[in-house]
Amino acid sequence: MIPQPQNSNSLKWSRYCLEIDSRTLVMGVLNVTPDSFYDGGRYHKFRDAVEQALRMAEEGADIIDVGGESTRPYSNPLSLEEELKRVIPVVETLSKELEIPISIDTYKSEVAVRALEAGAAMVNDISAMRFDPAIGNVVAAAGVPIVLMHMKETPQNMQSNPTYKDLLGEIMEFLEGAADKALSMGIQRELIIIDPGIGFGKSFDDNLVILRDLWKFSSLGYPILVGTSNKAFIGHVLGAPVESRDTGTMATIAAAVMNGAHIIRAHNVKAAKETVTMIDAIKEGFPAPLS
Repeated sequence: MIPQPQNSNSLKWSRYCLEIDSRTLVMGVLNVTPDSFYDGGRYHKFRDAVEQALRMAEEGADIIDVGGESTRPYSNPLSLEEELKRVIPVVETLSKELEIPISIDTYKSEVAVRALEAGAAMVNDISAMRFDPAIGNVVAAAGVPIVLMHMKETPQNMQSNPTYKDLLGEIMEFLEGAADKALSMGIQRELIIIDPGIGFGKSFDDNLVILRDLWKFSSLGYPILVGTSNKAFIGHVLGAPVESRDTGTMATIAAAVMNGAHIIRAHNVKAAKETVTMIDAIKEGFPAPLS
């Protein structure tokens, strides 16, 4: 039996309650960018982004994660002004049209502040508060969940020959330290989510090891989020271009859920929802049918 997190069986805050132990949650990826590795430019325009988010919600997304800055390997930082211009109108509109929580994918405290004011209800920080520590104060004051992700170095250099002496041990130590810092800043323990950072400063083999041994992260006592969607290691294994990695993505999602993931982050919400529902049924017994 895979250990369950030591904190609450649900993420409860404001008007939201996400039952993380009764089923696996799906976070739909909405990149409001011209240059993301998978869907860059596809939803860069405001109306296209909103329509895609509404579609993902209809397909069963539990959370919509809105990001305005590409953090693909070797990408350059985006200005605060441009990131705000991209994400705030989308967040504001979606928070009024959807009942599910909107997450803001940012490491900038000012973007987090403005997005939360616009109706966002979560913060997903790829830097785990390293790039802008003030984001922790913002999250604590707002009383919302935060995702703390492991990344080696920065997007600009994270894939420049990443090496580890103890892959899992180093990632777990990093995440435990990030969570402790979050607690010290006043973020509620039950609102902390950890992410091992698939593809962020990891070799292809590292990503496979993390998925295989994901259950070990349960010992930290926090819900686990995993994002594998269409990433390069899938293309490496299958010899598939980025637009042809759905099957591989669903295989990695299945592995993540079998090994203890509570939330998965995906571009193809419909396929991901079906995948996690099937794996949840294998793990726990037949659930209520998808509507």
